[in-house]
Amino acid sequence: MTGMLAIVQERYGVDALRVAHVPRPEPRSGRALVRVRAAGIDAGTHHLVTGTPKLVRLFTGRSAPRQRVPGLAFAGVVETAAGGFVAGDRVFGTAAGALAELAVADPRRLARVPDGLDLERAAALPVSAVTALEAVRDAARVRGGQRVLVLGAAGGVGSYAVQLAAGVGARVTAVCSGGKAEFARGMGAERVIDYTVQEPTELAERWDVIVDTAGNRPIRALRRVLAEDGALVIVGGEGGGELLGGLERNLQAGFAGIGSRQRIRALVSRDRVADLEHLAGLVRAGLLLVPIEAVRPLAETADAVAHLGAGRARGKTVIALH
Repeated sequence: MTGMLAIVQERYGVDALRVAHVPRPEPRSGRALVRVRAAGIDAGTHHLVTGTPKLVRLFTGRSAPRQRVPGLAFAGVVETAAGGFVAGDRVFGTAAGALAELAVADPRRLARVPDGLDLERAAALPVSAVTALEAVRDAARVRGGQRVLVLGAAGGVGSYAVQLAAGVGARVTAVCSGGKAEFARGMGAERVIDYTVQEPTELAERWDVIVDTAGNRPIRALRRVLAEDGALVIVGGEGGGELLGGLERNLQAGFAGIGSRQRIRALVSRDRVADLEHLAGLVRAGLLLVPIEAVRPLAETADAVAHLGAGRARGKTVIALH
């Protein structure tokens, strides 16, 4: 068999996603061919599929995506050995074109799936959980006893950030819609603010750390409720202008903290095998839940991406390929 099923798109837009039979990829030297069993849907996938903000098209293709098969986070089984991985190894990580039956992956972006962790949960860790880990542990350096505010707490990154902060003993306040409050508490939030009722940046209290995964509040408003020596971490961005979108805040973050004791940082997440292994170990030990809202077939990928883009997701959606 020389072909495979994959999600393809010839233009930008969620409605352009469709299932098609495409040629089987051939890995070049040093790359692994992996049989994809599950792929995670994340905000980055939504931005690349929709080509928004338009700045991303400088890198992905001006009028249509150069990468015809979307997707990034995945888990599967190695078919062609490379980089210390052998055929039959269960692996997870990132690879361009992960929303397909087969993907070509750089072994430096893969980790072995430990015994006891199924591939669907493993596929929900790259990108979202790694980003949350870098935000909480590295950028904000959250410590026990700190008061931490997580905006967008019910989303993919936010639900992991709540857990990781609570896991080191921080007192976490989650911000989400009221219908997601119980979900956020289940992730470890001590308190939940329903942003449709109360705007957190208008409160009199202050937090030691703010992790903003929602991406639409002005930095100056967030700084008003940040402790004088607190840390604000901007993760991604939504809203804003057509060209830059929420990335405008990322650019502002580099200058916002000048002359202040407050640490303002826009996070640029990196693929690190050590982080994947660390997160998988937390899951195995029962210290980190993988909040999968739904496992959907390949044919429902467009619906899953639209669901996330509309802000309705609770945790992660995983696409299963069997």
